[in-house]
Amino acid sequence: MSKTVFITGTSTGIGAAAVRLFAQHGWQVAATMRNPADAKFGDLPNVRVYALDVTDTAAASRAIEQAHTDFGGLDVLINNAGYGLVGPFESATDEQIQAQFATNVFGVFAVTRAALPILRAQKSGVIINITSVGGRTAFPMNSLYHATKFGLDGFSESLWYELAPFGIHVKVVAPGGVATDFATRSLKMTVDPNDDTNPYAGQVRSVLAAFNEHGGAASAPEQIAEVIYTAATDGASQLRYIAGTDAQGLLTAKAGMSEADFATMIQGSFGVATT
Repeated sequence: MSKTVFITGTSTGIGAAAVRLFAQHGWQVAATMRNPADAKFGDLPNVRVYALDVTDTAAASRAIEQAHTDFGGLDVLINNAGYGLVGPFESATDEQIQAQFATNVFGVFAVTRAALPILRAQKSGVIINITSVGGRTAFPMNSLYHATKFGLDGFSESLWYELAPFGIHVKVVAPGGVATDFATRSLKMTVDPNDDTNPYAGQVRSVLAAFNEHGGAASAPEQIAEVIYTAATDGASQLRYIAGTDAQGLLTAKAGMSEADFATMIQGSFGVATT
């Protein structure tokens, strides 16, 4: 019998690549997205698309239950839906802060909690949370995004212990830069970088320029999907999978440097002046 994977945020990027990869390996795939009209999986067998805004707790429960009924099982949950909020914390509105956490953190909570009774009853399963290298180290002008990804990393580590007695593996896949539309469709700003009346505008421009400059080191979504597939199928109790040579290189550098030297390197890389 084919195994079943439930994936959030599958309209583009990593999520879409993961749907295709799992389907190509013969998995039954529950692909979720806010607008099913955006789905591009008509050529794939054993893929069903479900409408899901992860910020809607009731919708998360309905989608999990329906997919479980339709496919007759649930083996792997991949929490992929998310977006980045970039810019100074001071300029962020309450609505922006709440929305960032609603998708990146509370959405993961809702979908995971809906899936747990199924996985716990069958005493097996894998939960994979897509975080970021930004869940292990921080960059300027990304404080709220980092808050969600650091939080999700810690949540996953604790859940790893909590669910192990039930035969459920919890894993984190932490990509570096990914060549997707994350920086366009999936990116929101707390300030207009061209508004020089804002005291942070110059820093924002420097950070955005640095991200664009290093874009050539980004991984393709398909490369990250391969890491996700490995995490889902290797049977290991490993918690973290760092995805992408840029992410691996950055974290290796951080581990070999003093905190002060690493901070100086980041400031230089992003053109953020010291006081």
